[in-house]
Amino acid sequence: MSDTAFVRPFSGASSTPAVDEQVRQESLAVAQGLKRQDAGLLDELIVRHQHRLLRYLLYLTSNREMAEDLFQEVWMRVLVRGAQFNGQARFDTWLFTIARNLVIDQRRKRTMSSLDEMFEGGNEDDRPMTFEIADGDPTPFDSFANLEDRERIATAMMQLDTLHREVLVLRFHEELSLEEIAKVTRAPLSTVKSRLYRGLAAIKVKLDRIALRRLEAV
Repeated sequence: MSDTAFVRPFSGASSTPAVDEQVRQESLAVAQGLKRQDAGLLDELIVRHQHRLLRYLLYLTSNREMAEDLFQEVWMRVLVRGAQFNGQARFDTWLFTIARNLVIDQRRKRTMSSLDEMFEGGNEDDRPMTFEIADGDPTPFDSFANLEDRERIATAMMQLDTLHREVLVLRFHEELSLEEIAKVTRAPLSTVKSRLYRGLAAIKVKLDRIALRRLEAV
């Protein structure tokens, strides 16, 4: 399977009080199980989240071997530090935070330099945006998702810079809220919004070019 095959339809996350309460109860149950070091729970969490976690790592590293090594390390970290998860946030938010921190650590070891400018530093693309995207408007992903053109979406995603790619993956693949993305990336909410909007604008250009090439080939 190619790295770009880790793609599924993009859809918006829905939330109701009943759903929110169910998620909260599940998070608290997971926290209690991790504190007990429940091996059966860990197996269940791996089965439930393995594909999403590996996909996230693939998009961050652009390297399957590195992503698979980090995948194993993430779950070891969950096993060793599971008691630190208090259930106040969704488990997947905590899981992606661990994964992101390990990617940063791995890159620092390999490059012997800080990744602040890659993941944590501000730049002109982090400036607040002066426009908003209406909730009902389709994103650039929607038309391609309808065409089941997953690999082309993934190819376009890999052409984006890491900061924009990460936010798009967390928002549209993993369906995290903007507030949850801010927790994972340790960035202000305004910065997350800026990266999301600029990422959408950048990938729309790339997807339009792909669509144009397909029309010209017909």
